[in-house]
Amino acid sequence: MLYPNRVFLGVGTGEALNEFAAGGGWGPYRERAERLAEAITLIRRLWTEDWVTFEGRYYRLDSAKLYDKPARPVPIYVAAGGPRSARLAGQYGDGWITDPFTLASRKDVAQTFEEGARAAGKDPTVMPRLVEPWVFVGGREEAQEMARLWLYHTIPNEVLDMHDPRQIQRYSEEHSAPEREMEQWVISTDPQVHLDAIKRLVDAGATHVFVHSAQRDQHRFIDFYGREVLPALQRL
Repeated sequence: MLYPNRVFLGVGTGEALNEFAAGGGWGPYRERAERLAEAITLIRRLWTEDWVTFEGRYYRLDSAKLYDKPARPVPIYVAAGGPRSARLAGQYGDGWITDPFTLASRKDVAQTFEEGARAAGKDPTVMPRLVEPWVFVGGREEAQEMARLWLYHTIPNEVLDMHDPRQIQRYSEEHSAPEREMEQWVISTDPQVHLDAIKRLVDAGATHVFVHSAQRDQHRFIDFYGREVLPALQRL
């Protein structure tokens, strides 16, 4: 195995852009949340049982067998940015995936995650909490060019039900701006700025920080983090 004990499955209630393209349609939130909970239950059974017969509301299997089971069940982490999905993440997931703002500022979301975990007999204090900050190694003028490609990030709930990418692009250009997107990024050539941003997330409860590079020059990002940020982080 290439990455022992580091592989996980991330799941969520989806967005219309992806669901329509896959031919799965797009239902209301309640239906999507129920589908997700049922899918997690079914996946775990396929990973751990021999022959699986399953009669759910949305999924049905008759004597299904997964021949290449993982040596140990793969952790399932649930993405959630609001309280309803966070409760589902605590109840059905092995951990929680969220964004930096929600982790640091939405205590109500963290609370419902913990409530869902306790309701399922789990200890939320030992469950992983994954977060993905967006970073840019460079100046704001460089970052602004790339931020134009990600305007919908600032209005996720407004475009969630749109399945046409052209509509999403038009709406984002009318209702967002690069400066607004850049407010969510860590933009600097100073390694201390990047270190402080990661430390704030850890202090807010993150157990895993997955740094997302927002720039075209990925070599610059990789070299900078490998040479300047990660060694200093290890020393902390």
